Amino acid sequence: MLADGTLLRGEAFGAVGTAIGEVVFNTGMTGYQEVMTDPSYSGQLVTFTYPELGNTGVNTADQEAPRPHVRGVISRELTPVTSNWRAEGDLEHWLAENGVVGIRGVDTRALVRHLREGGAINGAISSDGSTPVELLEQVRAAPSMEGLNLAARVSTAEPYTWTEPCSAAFDTRLQQRPERPYRVVAIDFGIKRAILDRLVAHGCSVTVLPADSSLEAVLSHSPEGVFLSNGPGDPAAVSSGIALVKDLLTQVDLPLFGICMGHQILGLALGGRSFKLPYGHRGLNHPCGSPGQVEITSQNHGFALDADSLPADRVRITHHNLNDHTVAALQLLHQPVFGVQYHPEASPGPHDADHHFARFAALMADRR
Repeated sequence: MLADGTLLRGEAFGAVGTAIGEVVFNTGMTGYQEVMTDPSYSGQLVTFTYPELGNTGVNTADQEAPRPHVRGVISRELTPVTSNWRAEGDLEHWLAENGVVGIRGVDTRALVRHLREGGAINGAISSDGSTPVELLEQVRAAPSMEGLNLAARVSTAEPYTWTEPCSAAFDTRLQQRPERPYRVVAIDFGIKRAILDRLVAHGCSVTVLPADSSLEAVLSHSPEGVFLSNGPGDPAAVSSGIALVKDLLTQVDLPLFGICMGHQILGLALGGRSFKLPYGHRGLNHPCGSPGQVEITSQNHGFALDADSLPADRVRITHHNLNDHTVAALQLLHQPVFGVQYHPEASPGPHDADHHFARFAALMADRR
């Protein structure tokens, strides 16, 4: 049930219940487990445009967090057979065990077209006997994604360190690491394990701090660089993160690297504005770049920075999304600071943009 009254019927899978959230779509042909465990999808019902889910099952190595963060899953088909040498279980039982409600048998092509024409919208998936009238009332009472600080919900409660990879795919892109690891503090707005793995691969020893950390807390770890992570919700609502980045930019001279929400928070700290995209960018084949250089990127975000609001005397926009010309990357002109809107850790997705991690490591090496 969508907030505009659109009703689609299908078959239930996963957990039994009602899930309410923002209905969005992801165009990737693979990586459904990474998507479902990505904290950036907190509060959302994800429509998968690839018509069949579950082919490769699930395994612990592909999880971006200890549990799924999607609120619900919408699929055309769910395979009855799991076939992959890495599989440790099947998708349907895994979703049921983790309390994620799903619906299959839906015309996802029609739903995606509806979302593209009208924009992302709140909705509900229900398998507990709730009536359409009851569901519509609940959906219309649910808050909009605009103004929601979901980073506070998914961020770590306590600091922790990340010095070794957890991903089975880590060694396939292992980089040369320095004799002494670079000390990095990562601010967790909803961080993915694959990002932590890529930081380690490029020579970092990472201390992960909560989203509401202060400048004093960051500096107590004597960092050589600070990383601002991805995360869910409205970046403008993450006031503590914006305040922290303002302090970092004005009071210390450290390399600073932001991805996705971290990139947006960086722009907001510089005095820029963010806005909600009609239906967001969620997929694995978004072209981004500058004249003469294009990267095919993995993306997952519903907000973007307003290019005209960024201070031209401090900021250079280095990459645009070549589909809609929104800001895809920026760097500061006089400080070792940059951010990218997309996901260079490529989990899932292409590896074109992995060099941004090497760029961050090079800034810390120069500072040493």
